[in-house]
Amino acid sequence: MNGSVAGVPIPGSAMARAAAEFAITAAPQILYRHSMRVFLFAALIGQRRELAYDLELLYVTALFHDIGLTEPYRNSQRRFEVDGADAVHSFLSGYGALGDDIAEAWRAIALHTTFGIQAGMPPLTALIAAGVETDLLGLHFDEVDRTTRDSVLSAFPRGTGFKGLIIEALAQGMKHRPATTFGTVNADVLDRCDPDYRRKNFCGLILGSAWDD
Repeated sequence: MNGSVAGVPIPGSAMARAAAEFAITAAPQILYRHSMRVFLFAALIGQRRELAYDLELLYVTALFHDIGLTEPYRNSQRRFEVDGADAVHSFLSGYGALGDDIAEAWRAIALHTTFGIQAGMPPLTALIAAGVETDLLGLHFDEVDRTTRDSVLSAFPRGTGFKGLIIEALAQGMKHRPATTFGTVNADVLDRCDPDYRRKNFCGLILGSAWDD
């Protein structure tokens, strides 16, 4: 995709085009459009906060942030965030990205479901989290006004029933690895979607540990 959406330029370098082609091919439309909205909301929030960030790196990271939920990872037993983080690491390394940029993209994806800690981190990690929070939780509407949000949705629609469908898409990517949801909001997804799911309990793990006290 060329041009801009809501005043945000869509990166058009060879690396950006390759990332977009990969995401379009690998991810179902609901995840691809979500990823594009995450990028746009993140960029808009970054502009409003006057943060220094690399637009192309933000774009690639947003496109990869949910890749770990897709079909190639349906046998993985790792957290889907880590699968996505490793995927972006390999992709950026193949394009000769700087080590610090690769590390920050990895961290942004690995932490994007661990809400509450990203705001104090470097801009890329903070903005990916803010983009996710905006698209999924309806946060940051004070930083992205209604007209701007409508422009984003016109380019990348949520579609009818998005709220329920995105929960189902998340569940599909995690139902084969329920243990990986411990300690994150992902446990809520399987608790809702999988009748056989049983949460791990942190207190129970402490009380049942091998210590004799």
